[in-house]
Amino acid sequence: MPVLAIRNATDDDAGVILQFVRELAAYEKAEHEVLATESSIRESIFSEESATKAVICESNGQPVGLAVYFLNYSTWLAKHGLYLEDLYVTPAARGTGAGKALLKHLAQIAVKKNCGRFEWSVLDWNEPAIQFYQSLGAKPQNEWVGYRLSGQALQDLANS
Repeated sequence: MPVLAIRNATDDDAGVILQFVRELAAYEKAEHEVLATESSIRESIFSEESATKAVICESNGQPVGLAVYFLNYSTWLAKHGLYLEDLYVTPAARGTGAGKALLKHLAQIAVKKNCGRFEWSVLDWNEPAIQFYQSLGAKPQNEWVGYRLSGQALQDLANS
């Protein structure tokens, strides 16, 4: 049985984080959209003013999983929430409890920080992930539709 451990990521983990982000993007058929570099990960996650955090799951001392998260805010609850940006477990480590260990760790952070919610998004076709999340008691939020501004549309609005 593997020995799993969760630890806070450090800037020395930028290469591992980038590798896992690329593997996740490849799984989601969007590897061409990854613009991150080790340098940009160091700057965006590990700078002093960053609100983003990352944790690494290790199995017998080897990195096998990643969770990247940040705190958001609910005006209705008047509380922070914890938003999981990315969760990734290497294919070889799936089914070992690494994903659950990462989510449990983040749930503990959310409870410790008195967060009102722990939220994330999943692609509608990712049935294995959906089943996993539902097995933990997570519920889909079907009444909300996500919107995004990026690229030229973001620039256009900012400059309008």
